[in-house]
Amino acid sequence: MGAVGGESPLVPEADRSGVREGGCFLGGEGDGEAVLIVDDEKHLVDILRQTLERVGYAVTVAYDGLQATEAMEQTPYQLIVLDVMLPHMDGFAVCESLRSRSNVPVLMLTAKGTEEDKLRGFEVGADDYLTKPFSMAELLARVRALLRRQSRSDATAVLDKGRIRLDAARREVRRDGELVPLSVREFDLLYYLMQRPGQLVDRETLLGEVWGYEYVGDSSRTVDVTVWRLRNKVEDDPQKPVYILSKRGVGYMFAQTEA
Repeated sequence: MGAVGGESPLVPEADRSGVREGGCFLGGEGDGEAVLIVDDEKHLVDILRQTLERVGYAVTVAYDGLQATEAMEQTPYQLIVLDVMLPHMDGFAVCESLRSRSNVPVLMLTAKGTEEDKLRGFEVGADDYLTKPFSMAELLARVRALLRRQSRSDATAVLDKGRIRLDAARREVRRDGELVPLSVREFDLLYYLMQRPGQLVDRETLLGEVWGYEYVGDSSRTVDVTVWRLRNKVEDDPQKPVYILSKRGVGYMFAQTEA
């Protein structure tokens, strides 16, 4: 089966242990995780739902932004696959609303592949971006990577730096004892920097270590946008940061001395 997102046949018949595509076996790794698909292209939703269910995910669908927000209020999903262009309420607005109350991973879908659209998605809290048309293999790789990052933990890692406390096992960050809601990427970026206080890390390294292979793009602005979001959540004055520091044209580091 080729790329999807335009006219495309349904996924071929396969057993529940996985889906075959392009000669590659996509093994079933899902363990019943609840996934919400939000897209108004019903034929594409059918393909996505069939594929994800066959590898073990529990899938719910919504066809517009209002249906999506209602579904999110009723069910604690482990992942949201969210199209940008939706009736009634677009994907950017849905994601921004979601981020006010949840850090569930969000994979955004769009027919527009411009850098501006991707950056806008990251600005409202999306964790990853997939441009139509795409293959089922690529979609499943993104889904698995986001769920893996969300569940990954280190029971011994609790980092206290000044007024910020990061608990890796719980994937929680608190500032002055108050919980700070972070997306998957925001948490992973902060964790990576806090493990290396005083060490300047360039953007390319951060893209590779935090976004990983599943990030398709070469824009360092993706890192800048995520840092901007983090500063707005953990700094008293994002314009005068004391925790997440930068060196113009090079990269970022977490402050070595406690503030």
